[in-house]
Amino acid sequence: MATNQPPGYEIPTEMRDFAEKSVEQARKAVDGFINAAQKTADTFEGSATTVQTSARDAARKTFTYAEQNLHAAFDLAQRMVRAKDMQEAMQIQAEFARTQFEAMQAQMKEFGSLAQSAMKQPGSKK
Repeated sequence: MATNQPPGYEIPTEMRDFAEKSVEQARKAVDGFINAAQKTADTFEGSATTVQTSARDAARKTFTYAEQNLHAAFDLAQRMVRAKDMQEAMQIQAEFARTQFEAMQAQMKEFGSLAQSAMKQPGSKK
């Protein structure tokens, strides 16, 4: 299969190093944001009623999944900037799409289970 790039074309090392540092700085900034958001959510937790417990569990799951998805995206970015050529980049992207699709399916299934569980709890409105 023919490619449109010249033979032997590689991304310069300096460009990959710069991109990798940028991705790492962005990752640290997002991690800081997530930590602050989790602390804020923990601050606003009220008494342990059924509704609040369910909401807290859902919020914690949301933060956990958001963090996992962001880490996966940053891992993708790091792998992409290290790719030697377009073929490797395309393979990395395809693998990421497949694994993220599977992760999203599992996450949605878990949220569905949480919702069903909350509806079955005594004291919840049906």
